[in-house]
Amino acid sequence: MRLIKFIFIILIISAITYLTIQKSDLFQETTIKKWNYTMPKESKLKSKDIPEERKLSKTFQGDLFDWIGKTSEALLNKMGEPKSQDLSAYGYTWWVYKDSNDQYIQFGIKDDKIVTIFAAGEDLGTDPLKIGQKYDSVKDEFHFDDKVNYRHGVSTYQFELTTKDLKKQPLIKVTDNVFVQLYFDTFNERLTSLRILDGDVLLNHRPYQMVYRGSLEEPKKLSDDKWLEVEKGMEQQIFDITNVIRKAYDKNELKWEESVREVAFLHSKDMEENDYFSHHNLDGGGLKERLADKDIFYSAAGENIAAEYSDAPAVVAGWLNSEEHRDALLNESYTHLGVGVYRLYYTQNFLTKYE
Repeated sequence: MRLIKFIFIILIISAITYLTIQKSDLFQETTIKKWNYTMPKESKLKSKDIPEERKLSKTFQGDLFDWIGKTSEALLNKMGEPKSQDLSAYGYTWWVYKDSNDQYIQFGIKDDKIVTIFAAGEDLGTDPLKIGQKYDSVKDEFHFDDKVNYRHGVSTYQFELTTKDLKKQPLIKVTDNVFVQLYFDTFNERLTSLRILDGDVLLNHRPYQMVYRGSLEEPKKLSDDKWLEVEKGMEQQIFDITNVIRKAYDKNELKWEESVREVAFLHSKDMEENDYFSHHNLDGGGLKERLADKDIFYSAAGENIAAEYSDAPAVVAGWLNSEEHRDALLNESYTHLGVGVYRLYYTQNFLTKYE
């Protein structure tokens, strides 16, 4: 009788071991790097288990957080017609709402559901977070983890934040499928804007290095016509967000300048098509020459460029945290701005004009 029990136990252990091995073969672990126009970092392929998801306490009581998962009809009924509806590069459409330069909100809608929100300005309904709040006070209330986990079905993902990420754009997990990305000005250490997004949007944006086990969907390729829609939307968003940021820093509002927008667009397009990143063309010409070619007159001019940022909110946050770009973004002598976007290459051309 004991022998039969012993054999039975051995059979059970063997079956469990076999199923465990079979299950482990379903997963592969891969590391990807966040998008950045700086020199790429070395690949960090890792072989380790990813911890289980940790659900934070539900302390986010502001009205803005309630919009994730709501329908476009509910948004329309509450907020009215948006200023614009801009296609994104990630399968959702931005509904843009702007109240002068005091309040600016983009709602990302996919399959008739709100999947992400970007907000900057005043009185946004983001309690307990406040735009302008000091970095240390936010960090004291919400511990900033350098590893944040997300599970989708049988796949598990771990976002890995660098020291710079933790200073510039820490990530907070609100629920199993909702995250908040905070954008800080590292010069004055204050919160300038924030983004609420579900896990799938976070995966598509890939703003951080990431380790995952399971599958990862490849970004969908856009046609030239679709890219044109995305680019046009981002140009206006960058312009609007720039003015919202300038208002927060008590700077004058910039006017849109279509002629210099064309100069900026052509430079972004040239950089992407010829695979370089510089204020100077391959023939050595700079902003001065590009403006002269289009017979644009001005008393002062400046330029910001960037590449491979995921979208308009991300690139403006990046410029604000770079000293030279920040100086142009907040320069109170400028009066006009043109923005040109081609694919994920971005150019801002600032002018001082006296009309």
